[in-house]
Amino acid sequence: MRNHDYWVYILTNKRCTTLYIGITNNITRRLYQHRYGEVKGFTKRYHLNRLVWLEHFRNVNDAIACEKRLKGWRPSRKIALIEQTNPQWLDLSDDWEQRPKLFDHLWKHEEMI
Repeated sequence: MRNHDYWVYILTNKRCTTLYIGITNNITRRLYQHRYGEVKGFTKRYHLNRLVWLEHFRNVNDAIACEKRLKGWRPSRKIALIEQTNPQWLDLSDDWEQRPKLFDHLWKHEEMI
């Protein structure tokens, strides 16, 4: 099996009251879709467009396993996971171009597609 780039991510709304866990092979495109309401359903209905947690995988099976594991967790455990790396619940996708070192691997991948 070939390795590619996959991301498991957690979105929330402005008030951080609802969480959504997703998986994608193109994080920039997917976040754009969430941010501008192009994804119908749960994320659009609850305005879930703030990226608060993200993990990169090279193998799709590992990414799927992570997504399933996180979806099985209680909300308190998901919150603890987010607060380990993002205690202020900042939108990690805000001003990506202002933080090139943090998201450099994401942009390089997008340029190759």
